[in-house]
Amino acid sequence: MSQTHAIGRRKTSVARVYIKPGTGTVIINHRDLKNYFGTAALQYKVLQPFALTNLVDQYDVKVNVEGGGITGQAEAIRMAISRCLVTINSENRPMLKPEGLLTRDPRMVERKKFGQKKARKRFQFSKR
Repeated sequence: MSQTHAIGRRKTSVARVYIKPGTGTVIINHRDLKNYFGTAALQYKVLQPFALTNLVDQYDVKVNVEGGGITGQAEAIRMAISRCLVTINSENRPMLKPEGLLTRDPRMVERKKFGQKKARKRFQFSKR
């Protein structure tokens, strides 16, 4: 097995992930994981699929991610890594599915409507 590819999405973020057996390095947009995501919480989110399946430091990960904010990008990467691990070994699915890592979160920003300030907020109404 050489390389596995998967796509993960969250809000407007799209992550393309390539996984191959290796030493556990994670490269995101040509930068190291700790350099790209400064907080430990976001780093944990990205590595969560490996922790749940006991595969820490067994795969090298290369990620191209674009769009959205850093949290959306981290969750998109997490979903793509989970999909790759299920493709590699289907026995990983029962560990990842209950944690919600294989479920696409459909929530998106609601669009602004004309005649209103924002998506739901109206302009001030004056009766008199």
